[in-house]
Amino acid sequence: MSIPYYKQTGQEVEIFEHVYKNKLPLLLKGPTGTGKSRFVEYMAHQMGKKLYTVACHEETSATDLIGRYIIKGAETIWIDGPMTKAVREGALLYLDEVAEARPDVIVALHSLTDHRRTLFIDKTGETIEANDSFMLIATYNPGYQKGFKELKPSTRQRFVSFSFNYPKAKVETEILVNETGVEESIAKKLIKLGEKIRNLTDLGLAETVSTRLLVDAAILIKSGLPMRLACNVAIAEPLSDDQDIVDALKDLISISI
Repeated sequence: MSIPYYKQTGQEVEIFEHVYKNKLPLLLKGPTGTGKSRFVEYMAHQMGKKLYTVACHEETSATDLIGRYIIKGAETIWIDGPMTKAVREGALLYLDEVAEARPDVIVALHSLTDHRRTLFIDKTGETIEANDSFMLIATYNPGYQKGFKELKPSTRQRFVSFSFNYPKAKVETEILVNETGVEESIAKKLIKLGEKIRNLTDLGLAETVSTRLLVDAAILIKSGLPMRLACNVAIAEPLSDDQDIVDALKDLISISI
């Protein structure tokens, strides 16, 4: 398996290593597409650890994570979920956008995020002590989650936490070049476009342009799609369904690229 490309932008690697060594849970905060998932994949690879990833959504329940009974032939057997497997095996458990999950998921995490480091399976009556190598990592986008989707302070305070943001232009250019093989001059144009969109405050975008979207545009350009068209379909269209906003973004692209 190839090494996931990741460009360190601060002390995140050092923090991760110390959090892991001290058996603490970690919460990564920040906008979509700023490298949180790639960072976790990179650290798992660097540490030689198995990684269980769960993309949380509004239907994600504790049962999905812990496990369930299934009927197999003439018998009923228990199947561990990804959380239970990670706890037993001493793997990394990554819960992406944990605030999107149902409240019972948060409750199930409580005993894993304090001094107990245990998981109780109510359907089997079993209490599992986490393997010493187990680590819980979650991500959360506080700028996006609203109302009941927001993590409660009592939950946030169970984690060591640090924030991801958009990289500086020089670093983001390096990421685009390394990820896609696009020419540096093109990468710089995409970065400047991204900065312009991020500085827009009057369009009412729920999410602004992420490094991920810039990478997508660079991939399309590298494969031969005209630059403006690539930016339209990889940046403008994904950012909004409001046609007026999309048109405004396309106008910005046409004068910037």
